[in-house]
Order: sequence, then structure tokens, then C-alpha cells
Amino acid sequence: MAKYQLLRDRLTAELPDIELRQAMPATDAELARVHSPAYVGAISDGSIAPKAMREIGFPWSTDMAERARRSVGATIDACRAALREGLAANIAGGTHHAGVDKGSGFCVFNDAAVAARLMQAEAASGAGGTALKVAVVDLDVHQGNGTASIFRNDSSVFTLSLHGARNFPFRKEAGDLDIGLPDGCGDEEYLRALGAALAQLELRFEPGLVIYLAGADPHERDRLGRLKLTWDGLMARDRRVFEWAWQRRLPLAFAMAGGYGIRIEDTVQAQVNTFAVATGYSRRWQNLTR
Repeated sequence: MAKYQLLRDRLTAELPDIELRQAMPATDAELARVHSPAYVGAISDGSIAPKAMREIGFPWSTDMAERARRSVGATIDACRAALREGLAANIAGGTHHAGVDKGSGFCVFNDAAVAARLMQAEAASGAGGTALKVAVVDLDVHQGNGTASIFRNDSSVFTLSLHGARNFPFRKEAGDLDIGLPDGCGDEEYLRALGAALAQLELRFEPGLVIYLAGADPHERDRLGRLKLTWDGLMARDRRVFEWAWQRRLPLAFAMAGGYGIRIEDTVQAQVNTFAVATGYSRRWQNLTR
């Protein structure tokens, strides 16, 4: 948990162009666009079964429940900002293992899924009643099984997951495009697979918003990652995604997703690097909208 404060502190000190805003908690109605009301209520009041909390991996507390809501709220706010300004981020989030009525793997609510559904609803209710299609580009080292299950029969959301084939979750859910990578996969193989995946996405789907899960856990010194990306490889990955979205003028909101470095400083460094890459693209958007 300490990585979130460390990331905030480093962004404040090292990347002053980034404007940090407080996230508001997601409401019951917003969460219910994805999650069952019974599950939302059980997380909120602490009546959730101990077995279900063990699967999530956190002990229940009122602070835990509030943090889970704010993590979703931050991705909601990032998506709104991206649709206005081109690029924005949640300095936490990426809780892609949470499904409709359960959490898992340190994920309570699915922030990307809730944000996607809410952005679609807001677009449909706005002037002109726009039908918004959303692509979730999930580059956490673990497959986004919760997101895949939520949008299994929803043609308006495309789920792309590039992950370790033999890593958690051991029972994968079928998304729109799933690419499992072997243990020990390095920069060159990873970037080749990512390029092919983005090309497939473009052939099959026309998004109006991209939600990018920029996991730090493909890094070679991650305890749970099993892949071998270097610092340069991770930054090239980020650059590839931001450039792909920029070339198509697609608004992009990103979240940090997983990171379990042997040294917590390594996880934070990977995340700071993602923001450093993003700032260049943010300036492009600012110049475009002036």
C-alpha cells in the first residue's frame, strides 16, 4: 500500500506539470452499473463473508471500503478529463480482477468497467446522444479476468489483455483479445506482441475512449511478474500505447494496476516512468486544443 503515497510524493517533486486532483468516491448508483447491489452493500457495511474477503486479500474496514470507492472515482474522473483534454490518469486503480458480485486479487470494485459504463451513459444522455465505444488495453502482467467476464457479451467494449500465460489467475476468462506470454518474455518479444495486438484491435474495433492499465509488474524485478521487461522495455511499451492513441486522436485514461517489486522503489520507478512518458503526449493534446 505504501507505493501509492510514494508515487504521489515523487510526481509532486519531479513532474510539476502534473495537476493532482482529489478523487471523489464512486456512488452506489455508479458502482451498480457493473456490480450487484448486494455485493456493493456487503462491502460498504462489512457484512461480506470472510471467505470472500480472503479472496480479495485485504481485511475489511471502513477505510478499505472508502478507498475502494475512491479508486473507482479516480478512474471515472480520469475518463471525464481525458474526454475533455485528451489524456488523464488515476495514480491507483486498475482493479481488473473484480467481477460483478465478487472481488479477487487485491481488487474490490472494477474501476475500468464502472468508468466505461458510466462514460457510455453520460455520452448517450448528452447532446446528440453519442454511442461511445471503449477499449480497455490491459498490460498488467495478470489477465484482466474480471473485466473480460463483465463485458463478455457487450460489443460496445473491447477488452485486450497481454499477460503472463502461466500467471494468476490460473483460470482465465475469455476477453475479446487475450495474448498469453511465456515466462521470461523480454522486451523484444513483448513489444512485438503488443504491436500485433494493437493492430488487431484497430482492425476489429473503433473506440472513442481508451482505458489503459499500465501495470508495473511485467518488470524483470517484480516478485509476481515472471516476465523480464527492462526499464527501457516498459517505457517503450507505454510509448507504444500513448503513440497509438495519439495518432488516432483517441482520448486515453490510464491507471497504475499491479506492481510488486522486490524493492518497492522499483515499482514506484516504473510508475513514475509511465507518467514521464505521458507528459509529452499531454503537451501534444494541450497544443491541439489551444
